[in-house]
Amino acid sequence: MKYQKEIERRRTFAIISHPDAGKTTLTEKLLLFGGAIQVAGAVKSNKIKKHATSDFMEIERQRGISVATSVMTFEYDGHLINLLDTPGHKDFAEDTYRTLTAVDSVILVVDSVNGVEDQTRRLMEVCRMRDTPVIVFINKMDRDGKNRFDLLEEIEKELKISLHPMTWPINSGKDFKGVYNLDNKSLRLFTASTKADDDDVIAISDINDKVLDEKIGERDAATLREDVELIETVHGNLNVEDYLAGMIAPVFFGSAVNNFGVKELLETFVKVSPLPQPRETSKREVEPSEDKFSGFVFKIHANLDPKHRDRIAFMRVCSGKFERNKYFHHVRLDKDLRFSNPYSFMARSKDIIEDAYPGDVVGLFDTGNFKIGDTLTEGEDFYFTGIPTFSPEIFKELVNKDPMKTKQLEKGIQQLTDEGVAQLFTQFGGTKKIIGCVGELQFEVIQYRLLHEYGAACEFRSLPFYKACWLTSNNKQKLEDFLRFKQTNSAEDKDGNPVYLAQSEWFLNTEIQNNPDIEFHFSSEIHKA
Repeated sequence: MKYQKEIERRRTFAIISHPDAGKTTLTEKLLLFGGAIQVAGAVKSNKIKKHATSDFMEIERQRGISVATSVMTFEYDGHLINLLDTPGHKDFAEDTYRTLTAVDSVILVVDSVNGVEDQTRRLMEVCRMRDTPVIVFINKMDRDGKNRFDLLEEIEKELKISLHPMTWPINSGKDFKGVYNLDNKSLRLFTASTKADDDDVIAISDINDKVLDEKIGERDAATLREDVELIETVHGNLNVEDYLAGMIAPVFFGSAVNNFGVKELLETFVKVSPLPQPRETSKREVEPSEDKFSGFVFKIHANLDPKHRDRIAFMRVCSGKFERNKYFHHVRLDKDLRFSNPYSFMARSKDIIEDAYPGDVVGLFDTGNFKIGDTLTEGEDFYFTGIPTFSPEIFKELVNKDPMKTKQLEKGIQQLTDEGVAQLFTQFGGTKKIIGCVGELQFEVIQYRLLHEYGAACEFRSLPFYKACWLTSNNKQKLEDFLRFKQTNSAEDKDGNPVYLAQSEWFLNTEIQNNPDIEFHFSSEIHKA
């Protein structure tokens, strides 16, 4: 328990949403409140040269979308907050799913105009699997959107979670006047382009106070009183235990682009959000308060700084104390490593740290030792479980357009597929390189990054495969015969594990029936132990 004080200070959470709901904008406003940045970037405007602080890859800045998880650390009200901004685009869902294994809670951004969207549903399913505590921020209240009661009903029904309003909006769109804080009984009036330190709050001890009529008009004041009476009757006070168990989600209304309603969200977040939580391993549950260090790698990013060709492994500290220059045990490789330059992050900028505690995300300079899911400990042999892997859905052959740059292409594709955005297969008995992805946009990003970060030009040719299956068998000869007979459809993954690339569901089912001695797996998880 010697690190209890440090553990109690920490909060680690991810911001998730459907693309364009305003997630990256909200991230920036939280950083403004934490004093981590002084000016917010313009994500959508191509005319303005500033960009979102958390979008550090060139392709992200060009397209105005996040395609990689960013990590940012800032202090607020005595707390050290680790914020992970995730990709919203469905083609990069795998990165987001893995990030959710490294956080203790989530802020879900919902667009008040569009309501619940496809990606919102998928992300919430992952949160439900882990009972992750969720706070909902309903964004873009300054635009004409859905009725607030209808929106709450839609979120509850679609995402299968009970909601608890913490603030309540006064109108929306061009008539949006502000929010009433149900918790501390205060009114915040809306003005566009609010600065981070603006404090336009009117304390109202009684909602029947005539000041309310003066500020927002009699008609809106009457509507607000009716709404508040209904909400307080139905919901009462927030049950923090139910929130921590993932059963109830506190709800805030606002406009991230105008920095409105964000402060209420942040203040409640630091008050109620969970401390660093225990983590399941292959042997036992690891408590944050344990003396001995442990942590796992949930993300790898090559060329965070293109000038230095660096490769950073993002590690979540789960227990004990991580220290610079101290030897720690790499469980998979069974060897001890030490790190002379561990980093904390502020998007693209990195600061060398001396130590880190449970909940912190540390960047480790990687020379090729790490894969996603790797565990570091102070000697004990276990690995953290529950880091999801996906069988790809789209397969394409990687074609080199410049034979003079073969080495650069080889190195680039190895490093980029180590990041987990795509999987690399080599055709059995040949040299054909096959890339498997969850979505089309990933191929675009890989092509762009190979050219701009490694100087290697390539193109992709579509292949008629439907699913990748990892193969295991107790009968070595049967497995070898199968791979030889099915050479066109057989490949090896990066670690040399045999893989069958099925053309269709029918072909896959036929092969499973015809080869009872061979097991077909839809995840590479089997090889991690």
